[in-house]
Amino acid sequence: MFKNMIVYRIAPQWQVELTQVEEVLAKAPFQECGATQEKSLGWVPPRGELHGPLVESVGGQWILRFMVETKVLPGSVLARKVKEKAERIEKETGRKPGKKESKELKDEAKLDLLPMAFTKQGSMWIWIDTASRLLVLDTGSQGRADEVVTLLVESLPGLSVSLLDTQTSPQAAMAHWLKEQEPPVGFTVDRECELKSANEEKAVVRYARHPLDIEEVQAHIDAGKLPTKLALTWDDRVSFMLTEGLQIKKVSFLDTVFEGTKADDGGFDTDVAIATGELVKLIPDLIDALGGETENGVAGAAQAVAVAASASVPTTATPRISAPTAPARKSAGGGVVTGPQEAPVDTDPGAAPF
Repeated sequence: MFKNMIVYRIAPQWQVELTQVEEVLAKAPFQECGATQEKSLGWVPPRGELHGPLVESVGGQWILRFMVETKVLPGSVLARKVKEKAERIEKETGRKPGKKESKELKDEAKLDLLPMAFTKQGSMWIWIDTASRLLVLDTGSQGRADEVVTLLVESLPGLSVSLLDTQTSPQAAMAHWLKEQEPPVGFTVDRECELKSANEEKAVVRYARHPLDIEEVQAHIDAGKLPTKLALTWDDRVSFMLTEGLQIKKVSFLDTVFEGTKADDGGFDTDVAIATGELVKLIPDLIDALGGETENGVAGAAQAVAVAASASVPTTATPRISAPTAPARKSAGGGVVTGPQEAPVDTDPGAAPF
């Protein structure tokens, strides 16, 4: 649970009861793909219990689980089926299908093959901390996070969020920590990082299980290579990988976290309590290490609500992560999604569970 994290700040105006969230999610439960359906998505009970609640509260922390199922249809199989149909037409009529007809043949072939295709499922944990106004998604892909956040904003009335944005960029901070060998208070630099040059060559240097307090690393930074990933440990309790896009990956809880717990203390409630109990303290410390939040991160979502409310002509465009200088986009549910001035880099779009 929560191996990767993309963090959003919830606007202070949003006030909702747990029962209201349950009612909203119940309108979009996950169902497996139909025979000719390529993709299906929706909400499933976080505990894994059949017909269980779609949102769970553990120690005041709300946990949701989003499920996606897709049909796996290899392009080569589809192309072969289309070719067979085209050859049959040519044999029967003496003519080759045109461009429009070829497209129709492709759609027809897809419908023929989908009922026989294998399915692939993946899920994403979502954590809502109403006290700290945090929305945390367990994914390493910004694009997939945007998809789920947009769905939440459209579904939950008044929900407005802003991507976490800090005064110092993670890349600049990581470069300073490595060059000066001065990790922030409460953190230690571990033995893994990635450095990438900003020129056209895009040269990359990776260190794994290697000490980073060496002149070679400093020389790479002096030569213009900047960190895109850096392994850190917080308070000797949680290890993780920080990325240039302020994504928190490879989260691992160390043995000190589990001191005092029994071997049979496992289970959903225990896992949630341990994970959220540590992360709700780690996130503020990481924000402080990056110079604190920008005004956009603290109040950007609230400002976006005011902008959208005062607009003379409401927009029905799909909400997206956008620069604060652009007009706020309002969802059908009244919520708004905003983001930092520069969109975070999606460093590993394939790392998400679906």
